[in-house]
Amino acid sequence: MEPEIGKYMKGTTTIGVVCGDGVVLGVDSRATAGNIIASTEARKVFKIDANMGMTIAGTVGDAQELVRVLKAQNEVYKMNEGRPLNPKSAASLLSIILQQNKMMPYLAWVLVGGVDGSSPLLYSVDPLGGAIEETRFTSVGSGSESALGYIEEAYKKGMPTKDAVKMVAKALSVAMRRDSASGDSMIIAVINGQGYTEYSGKEIEKVTSSK
Repeated sequence: MEPEIGKYMKGTTTIGVVCGDGVVLGVDSRATAGNIIASTEARKVFKIDANMGMTIAGTVGDAQELVRVLKAQNEVYKMNEGRPLNPKSAASLLSIILQQNKMMPYLAWVLVGGVDGSSPLLYSVDPLGGAIEETRFTSVGSGSESALGYIEEAYKKGMPTKDAVKMVAKALSVAMRRDSASGDSMIIAVINGQGYTEYSGKEIEKVTSSK
């Protein structure tokens, strides 16, 4: 992201899906400043640790600061406890930060997803600090309405992550066609018992074309 325009970037589609064996997070890569496409390579999903990832929507400068804070707090927790934060604790921490800054808010809406042992967990944390556990799926950003329209029909409770990757890729494609602020490319992250894995470009094509 270009630092001089980073604070103005808005518009996105982020998706989180709870699966039988983990969580899938998906994002597009377009960032806009008004009617201008400010970047086609905006990163909106981040690895916090092997057990957890985070997506961002909203004003990028604010969202990136939340990512930095969560990564730092996770490292401190690991040094003290010998294990990483779990998604529930991470979402609670972000909720407190956002709640305490309501007068000068972080203009960011984040999804936190991952596993706690064998349990997949997904949380949506809004700009004012509201944290909601999502037991199936959610989507945030300007393209979320289109994405949710597809996922509502395609989602199956307990579906494996390999099927959810295909579903999320399709949902992002739908959103990118209908929402001018979403587009360019996509990144899909899988968090399960094997760790955190990202797919992009031809990797997504390979995964979605496999049976």
